[in-house]
Amino acid sequence: MASLDDLKKRISSVKSTQKITKAMKMVAAAKLRRAQESAEKGRPYSEKMNNIILNLSSGISDKENAPKLLTGTGEEKIHLCIVMTSDRGLCGGFNTNIIKKAKLFFQKILKENKTLKIITVGSKGYDQLKRQYMENIIEKISFKESKNVNYFDADKVGKIIIDRFEKKEFDVCTIFYNQFKNVITQIPQEQQVIPLKSKEEKETDLNNSYEFEPDEDEILSNLLPKNISTQIFKAMLENSASEQGSRMSAMDNATRNAGEMVDKLTIQYNRSRQAAITKELIEIISGAESL
Repeated sequence: MASLDDLKKRISSVKSTQKITKAMKMVAAAKLRRAQESAEKGRPYSEKMNNIILNLSSGISDKENAPKLLTGTGEEKIHLCIVMTSDRGLCGGFNTNIIKKAKLFFQKILKENKTLKIITVGSKGYDQLKRQYMENIIEKISFKESKNVNYFDADKVGKIIIDRFEKKEFDVCTIFYNQFKNVITQIPQEQQVIPLKSKEEKETDLNNSYEFEPDEDEILSNLLPKNISTQIFKAMLENSASEQGSRMSAMDNATRNAGEMVDKLTIQYNRSRQAAITKELIEIISGAESL
C-alpha cells in the first residue's frame, strides 16, 4: 500500500498534468477556428480547379498527345503514395487513422505484385511506417519549422512529385490525408492526383460548355502542375484542421480523466490518513491503559 507521502506526490503530479492538458485543449481550440476556416475556404477552389481541368480534357481532340499529368503513362505498375501526417503528437488517433488507410492501400498494391514507393510528409507518419515499409520509403519531408500551413510548402511537395514523374519514376500518384468534418470526426481520404481522377464528378459541371483561349493543350500544360500543388495544399489545410480538432478532443478526455484520477487518489489519501490517525489513537489509549 502506498504511503501518505507517495499519494500526496501522485496527486500533485496528476494535477500538474491536468493543467498542461487543459492549456493544450484551449490552444488547440483557438487554432482550430482559424484552421477550420482555411480548410472550408480552400475546398471550393480545389474542387473547381479539378472540374475545369476535367472539362478541358473532354475537349482535347488528340488524346495521345495530351499532357501526361492528365492521362498518365498508360500503365499502373509503379505507385507513388504521399502519406501526409503531423509533425507533432498528442492528437489522439489523427495520425493512426491516416496510416491505417494508407496501409490497406499498400497491401492491395503489393498483393497485385506492383511496385510501391512512399513519400512521407510529417515525421509521425515516417515513424509509424519505417518499421514495416522502410525499403519502400524514398523520401521523408517535414515542415516542423513552419508555424502555419502555407502554399509554398505545398508547392515544394508538388514540385518533388512532378520532378519524379518527369523522370518516369512512377505511373500513379495517390495522396493520403484526413478530411475535417467536425471536432470528433475526421475522415481518412485517398485521392489520386496523377493521372487526374475525380471522386465526385458532377455531370452538370462536366456537361457545361466553355470557350477557352488559348487552346486546351496550352492551358492544361500550365494548369496541371498548379493543380497538383493546389490539391496538396488542400490536403494540408484539411490535415491542419483535423489535427487541431483531434488534439482538442484528446486533451479534453485527458483533462477529464486526470480529474477523475485526482478524486480517486484524494479519497484513497483521506482513508489512509484516517487509518493512520485511528491507529495512533489506539496505540495511545492502549499505552495509557497499561499504566
